[in-house]
Amino acid sequence: MSAALDLTEALIACKSVTPADGGCQELIAQRLQAIGFHTESIVSGPDDFRVSNLWAIKKGQLGDQGKVFVFAGHTDVVPTGPLEKWTNDPFTPTIREGHLYGRGAADMKTSLASFVVATEEFVTAHPKHSGSIAFLITSDEEGPGHDGTVILCERLKQDKQNLDYCIVGEPTSVNKLGDMIKNGRRGSLSGKLIVMGVQAHIAYPHLSKNPIHLAAGAIQKLSDMEWDKGNQFFQPTSFQISNIHAGTGANNVIPGELKIDFNFRFSTESTPEQLQEKVEKILQSESLDYEIDWHVGANPFLTGDGALANALRTAIQEEVHLETELSTTGGTSDARFISKICKEVVEFGPINATSHKIDECVNIDDVEPLKNIYRLTLEQLVA
Repeated sequence: MSAALDLTEALIACKSVTPADGGCQELIAQRLQAIGFHTESIVSGPDDFRVSNLWAIKKGQLGDQGKVFVFAGHTDVVPTGPLEKWTNDPFTPTIREGHLYGRGAADMKTSLASFVVATEEFVTAHPKHSGSIAFLITSDEEGPGHDGTVILCERLKQDKQNLDYCIVGEPTSVNKLGDMIKNGRRGSLSGKLIVMGVQAHIAYPHLSKNPIHLAAGAIQKLSDMEWDKGNQFFQPTSFQISNIHAGTGANNVIPGELKIDFNFRFSTESTPEQLQEKVEKILQSESLDYEIDWHVGANPFLTGDGALANALRTAIQEEVHLETELSTTGGTSDARFISKICKEVVEFGPINATSHKIDECVNIDDVEPLKNIYRLTLEQLVA
């Protein structure tokens, strides 16, 4: 049993369904305090949704003049789903056929444990390290995200705490540990559109304005639109309708309004304002009577191919002998908040195949290499 695997099991055993932390952060803080970290716990959120956040930092020999390297992640996990479908209790870590099973094994308690043990090993080997090391941990990543990482980032910005490098421990590997790093993420822009018509008896269409028929042309134009071409790191921006609803449920009533929910996953080639303007231009070109409510879930960010990505790729090559791929695919993560206050942010962690699933697991043979990759990255940037 490795130290990283031991700690992973201890974290899995903590029941920490969003927004609960289940004692994970206290366990992490105790380990970090033992090697010289200053730790601070920040609780936020309403009484019925209390979120635990942890900020921990160990200053290097260069103090405020040195680089600051951050490990970021979340202790909360998604709900288990039907317990009877799990082979073992999801909060009883279980090793079976070369895998460690339990809720959060992949997303992302193995990464958290590997962060901690990698840091312990690094500090032991480099007691006079030049740069600073920090941890930014929340229990509100799988939830609404209103009282977690975003709160910590706002506080760090107010305190003028500079951050240079950050690894977020999301499970980014696809087929083998180390085959993919996320060096950016697409933005998310949602719209709730209501197209107004006139309700009437279906036998008297001349007395109505059917909003479904009226919106058909706009829907086609929105579906066919090329929003941008993407770039070397991002796919072209995509538009997708997720829900359409109209009518009273009766088959003899023309509806009075049509409701459409849609979402953009957009690249750095487009801004929310540009996309909104293009959508409304199409709606106006169809002479629609409409209302629309916009929500920016996340802006895109891109670290590019800088010192952090290079150090991480070098560590992966040294430890698991793979050429890793830089990617911006997938959904959003808390990196969207951290990227606003940190110069370089990437995401890297274990294989993602079982995240959020029944019988979530990680390959035991990946735990020690993951920890080593994190340590080797530290050694290149803040030793």
